[in-house]
Amino acid sequence: MPVRGRRQSAQALQVHGRLFLIDCGEGTQYAMTEYRIPMMKLDSIFLSHIHGDHVFGLFGLLSTLGMKGRLTPLNIYAPVNFGPILKFFLSYYGEGIAYEIRFTPLKMKEPESFLETKSVRVLAFPLDHGIETFGFRFEEKEPPFNVHKDAIERYALTLTEIGTLKRGEDVLRADGSIIPATEAAYKPFEPRSYAYCSDTAPFPEEAKWLKGVTVLYHETTYLEELADQGAQRHHSTTHQAARLALDAGAGKLLIGHYSSRSSDVNAYERECRSIFPESYATSDGEEYDICRKNA
Repeated sequence: MPVRGRRQSAQALQVHGRLFLIDCGEGTQYAMTEYRIPMMKLDSIFLSHIHGDHVFGLFGLLSTLGMKGRLTPLNIYAPVNFGPILKFFLSYYGEGIAYEIRFTPLKMKEPESFLETKSVRVLAFPLDHGIETFGFRFEEKEPPFNVHKDAIERYALTLTEIGTLKRGEDVLRADGSIIPATEAAYKPFEPRSYAYCSDTAPFPEEAKWLKGVTVLYHETTYLEELADQGAQRHHSTTHQAARLALDAGAGKLLIGHYSSRSSDVNAYERECRSIFPESYATSDGEEYDICRKNA
């Protein structure tokens, strides 16, 4: 339900210059304008499911992109049952949309990669929400090694040898000498990952599918005292999300999707931190770096 000062589900995720939108609740385009998120640079949109609080903002956004003159194709990844909704929208309001909307239906039964760029891999997996719903995991790919500048000069490295070191391989020279990659090159960063799970009740495979994720966003619709409501409506409580983060070995837990009956988001954070200390209650407009624990 609408709550004063609290928007509905939508997240902007930036990965190596690419801008992704995850869910698109009512008023998303207004939020993007307010927080100076460049909607014309959107690369792809990921929809977890077709409940209104996750999609009612989409059609205004698509129309605005058309009015702004977008020509670049836009990818939308969503459950199969989103297809007829998109078709209905385009049949009535698609005349001014000159750009191509590429809809890819999600059908996987377990984590499956469905999008890869040079720097990131995106997987989707089914959630437990009573209707077809998917979670998303964004994984940074292993970066090529960097070669130490002093090693280039010290060993008078050729371009071929630099390429070998960038692959993390030792250089074997004609004279039999070896230049170890561990000495001459280094990995610029450890790959990070981000997972988005909203909406869902907990289920047995979830911790395994989220194993080792750097930052996990998980819904916590209910405080623990309303666990019975969560079970009835296929949502999670604070303790359930915190135990999941603990079992998955997540670096950090971000929580949201609070019940409209609750006004104190700090209560959600306190309950989660009693189990998983690295828990943070999110609020609209906040920005988070996807970084390793204590980084």
